[in-house]
Amino acid sequence: MLMRTDPFRELDRLTQQLMGPGTWSRPSAMPMDAYREGDEYVVAFDLPGVTADAIDIDVERNMLTVKAERRPVAKADDVQMELSERPLGAFSRQLVLADTLDTEHIKADYDAGVLTLRIPIAERAKPRKISIGVGTGHQEISG
Repeated sequence: MLMRTDPFRELDRLTQQLMGPGTWSRPSAMPMDAYREGDEYVVAFDLPGVTADAIDIDVERNMLTVKAERRPVAKADDVQMELSERPLGAFSRQLVLADTLDTEHIKADYDAGVLTLRIPIAERAKPRKISIGVGTGHQEISG
């Protein structure tokens, strides 16, 4: 479904920690899982603390782009931060989808900080039987 070649992922993670939060021009990566379930591919992104209205999903041809922004929580004037380890800022991930996926019917759900995209496999990519004409009759071959 998608190709992942990122030998420098751990280096990127350390760099992001040192350089601070992501911005729209330099977003941080978001962790994800991708797997096939029946006749669809499922991609799940971890976005804890992000509101649904701060998530943007786009598909152009076979490029899926997910962007999100974790904004600071409004605090009262008398609050003094003691520790802040949760990253704020912009997060983004782009995936190249196979031509065998139906990008017209992607479903997105967001629950408990996890964005789940379900991408159906296109009908043309599903296995099917082809009949062969022999003389006047047809013989069916399964494959």
